[in-house]
Amino acid sequence: MKKLTVFGSFFEDLCGKGPYLPKPGETLIGTEFTYGPGGKGSNQAVAAHRAGADVMMITKIGKDPYGKLVLDFYDNEGIDRSHVFIDENKATGIALILVDENTGENLILVAPGACHNIKTEDVQSIQDMIKNSDMLMVQMEVNMDATFLAMEIANESGVPIIMNPAPAQKIDDKYYRMIDYITPNEIEAEILTGIKTDSEENIKAAAENLFKKGVRNVIITLGKQGVYIKNSIMNGKVPAYNVKTVDTTGAGDAFNGCFAAGLLEGMTIDEAADFANAGAALSVTKPGTAPSMPYRKEIDKFLK
Repeated sequence: MKKLTVFGSFFEDLCGKGPYLPKPGETLIGTEFTYGPGGKGSNQAVAAHRAGADVMMITKIGKDPYGKLVLDFYDNEGIDRSHVFIDENKATGIALILVDENTGENLILVAPGACHNIKTEDVQSIQDMIKNSDMLMVQMEVNMDATFLAMEIANESGVPIIMNPAPAQKIDDKYYRMIDYITPNEIEAEILTGIKTDSEENIKAAAENLFKKGVRNVIITLGKQGVYIKNSIMNGKVPAYNVKTVDTTGAGDAFNGCFAAGLLEGMTIDEAADFANAGAALSVTKPGTAPSMPYRKEIDKFLK
């Protein structure tokens, strides 16, 4: 089985629900509190693993109870966490989420903690593992100097790179030329290219912009509209699946993890996108992020 290395974030999601979102200075009695594993890197690792990939997770956590929770979670999932770094000083990353249970509106404050403190020597200590991977998956939720170094190591060794550019930020053009697959949503594509993605024509233009920067395969996710793919031979949409939506949180992470798993199995890019659309559709039928990631048997049954 081919190896996927996911280099990215872990946050513990702490979520409180109430009848409305409190105003500044207001104390509101809530109705529900939940907590669980989150962060784009971690969620995508879980999605890929459940979809059938052999996953190695690289992130950094603190020496605190939340750090212990994530190690236990990876052990229960069967995800290789032997290269999860432990920060001696900084706390495990936390996402504080407030949700209006009537409207679904939310407020989120992220304290990245340890996963914004991945050091050069940390990355250098795992360079052999990156070189021996079959694919490297990255996002933009850990410190970018560490992310770029991981990408450089993979690129020099001919390891394909898939980047989910979220949360989106401008990057130097030289890094685009290292990326084999980039998977922004419409908003992220707009931030990266400066092209307003408010029409099909502009979505095509944004994809063309990223392709001309040197990305070999551009995949813009469009929610219920599916995905738009641009590469040297394909220029078109793969439609989404219509399901009853419960919670869209984590749908993008489900897509990315399943897409990587499909590519590593040898699917063509449009086959992998269709497989990933199915995974994303299944994820929105359940609440939560990591817990909502579908298992392979669910995806296969859905596609039949």
